[in-house]
Amino acid sequence: MSYTEEVLDEVRGQTDAHKEPLAEARTRLDLVRSAAETFPGALRTYRSGSLPQHTFIHPVGDGDGGVVLDRRVYPKIGPDGESPSKIAEDICALLGPAVREVYPKARCGTSKRGPKLSFGQPIDGQDPTVDLVVALPRKTGGGLWIPNLKTNTWEASDPERHVELFTAGSQSLRRTRRRVVRLLKAWNKQYNQPGFSSHNLTVWAWEFVQPGMGIATALSAVLTSAAARVEGGRATPDPAGVSPNVKLLVSRDVAAKRLRAAADGLTEALEHDDDREAVLTALSKVFYNYVENPVSSGLAGKIAALRRNIPVATATLGLGGPSTLIRPTRAYGTAESRE
Repeated sequence: MSYTEEVLDEVRGQTDAHKEPLAEARTRLDLVRSAAETFPGALRTYRSGSLPQHTFIHPVGDGDGGVVLDRRVYPKIGPDGESPSKIAEDICALLGPAVREVYPKARCGTSKRGPKLSFGQPIDGQDPTVDLVVALPRKTGGGLWIPNLKTNTWEASDPERHVELFTAGSQSLRRTRRRVVRLLKAWNKQYNQPGFSSHNLTVWAWEFVQPGMGIATALSAVLTSAAARVEGGRATPDPAGVSPNVKLLVSRDVAAKRLRAAADGLTEALEHDDDREAVLTALSKVFYNYVENPVSSGLAGKIAALRRNIPVATATLGLGGPSTLIRPTRAYGTAESRE
């Protein structure tokens, strides 16, 4: 295994979801879906997001799913009719008592897309919630109408198709893709204001991870390709062709700076893949919450610093002549790049 792959595996060991709360999230989502299927006019329920895609990281948060309603039963609701707030409240009124039969402290409120179930029963210090989207089939264009309860409107999306796309391909491709997504989520989460939604990162992994790539090469490809796209002012379209373009969560300039710094860090690590200290130094600028920078006052640290383009005095390296400072020709991944 390369040192870059080895260090990324160590990052995943720190950031991947823990087994018990992850299993609990699945159990809770299954319970909520079973209850939602009894709602009058329910056509089907589905899982979406991180659970079916196997991309949760620690700590486990929301388990996402949806219930699709028959528009013949509810002809007045939809984008050309009634807003979603009332139907979301009606479903919540059903889900709360049903879930409390198993989780007595459970409560049903609402999130942006529909009912949100909290359970009041932590496991391993985590208490996964369930977000259930209230969805309607679209008459044309494919996909579903889903609520935006913040604006009390309906929006087009296709979460079921997204799961199909993001879990497609050979077993090795799926495994690499989901590991890359988890690493991207951990990287993104380090910022006080994350720059990208989980969906955005997953779309990029689906686009840019190719069969036969290792984890390090795949992660580098995603970051480099995404950086070029954002720097070039190009949008990321919905892979299902239903929703509007995927939105950034920060300004384009900030997003581009973050992506480029991370892409440069992966490139630097891969360029020195046979030198663990150099790899650690490079990746500490990308996964700074998880990888300790090994640069020290010792000679080995100074050599590693040169690899990372950090100024080092010639005398420190034991070079003859007057002591001067060897300055970098370029720099990346500095504190400025993290805002």
